[in-house]
Amino acid sequence: MSSDLRFVPLGGGERVPYQEALDEQLRLHALRVADEIPDTVLLLEHPPVYTAGRRTRPEDRPLDGTLVVEVTRGGEITWHGPGQLIGYPIIKLDEPMDVVAYVRRLEEALILACAEFGVRTSRIEGRSGVWVLGEEIPDARVDESQVVNIGALTLRMGAKLGLDPRLAGPEYAPSNAGQRGDDRKLAAIGVRVARGVTMHGFALNCNPDMTWFDRIIPCGIRDAGVASLSSELGRDVTVAEALPVVQRHFAEIFAQAPPEAPQSAAPQPGPMASAV
Repeated sequence: MSSDLRFVPLGGGERVPYQEALDEQLRLHALRVADEIPDTVLLLEHPPVYTAGRRTRPEDRPLDGTLVVEVTRGGEITWHGPGQLIGYPIIKLDEPMDVVAYVRRLEEALILACAEFGVRTSRIEGRSGVWVLGEEIPDARVDESQVVNIGALTLRMGAKLGLDPRLAGPEYAPSNAGQRGDDRKLAAIGVRVARGVTMHGFALNCNPDMTWFDRIIPCGIRDAGVASLSSELGRDVTVAEALPVVQRHFAEIFAQAPPEAPQSAAPQPGPMASAV
């Protein structure tokens, strides 16, 4: 990673179509591989679009057959759209390449940005991204008619594993995770690394219409939901307000030397992708 990191807002205040942003990523990726540009972070908003990473399962897609764009990042299905700050870092990773450490640094920058707004977030082991941790609700009740019993495992609310929030009504929708007291993802991360340079990146929910997530199983996770800065704070937090805060913390984190890998750790092979 170079010491010279530049941020490039795309769209001039307009939403950038997904394919247009992907084409720009590919162009910059080739230039960064050739060392013709410094590390670069694209910052933008998209019009509404569902994207599916390489591990997306058919059963997690929209039930009505809504178009989903297939992408090369890791992870599963997610939504991008207005009110969501998108960041696409095009960064050359140092050798030996450690993609997991790179994802942790993305998370740390977003955790610090959320904290500045007064939202306490965390990581969840085995699940990338930035999370607001939920609380147990002892008297929660499950609509048994909507439960598909595929085993004895249970969710946080006591629902049997297999509850499909797309069929179980709004009380179980991903966008209502905060009201239920469930864990909820505030920022998603999905990356791809090719020839030592990153693509794709992060999506921070500022003030989107969260019901877009209710048509899919976000990131293939049925036992948690989604959140936004606005829903957590009870006030409108726009992308324009969040952008300089995220940019500043991103610059701070990526200006630091990456943590040293343990001596026994082997270099990560490339390309490698992380879940959303």
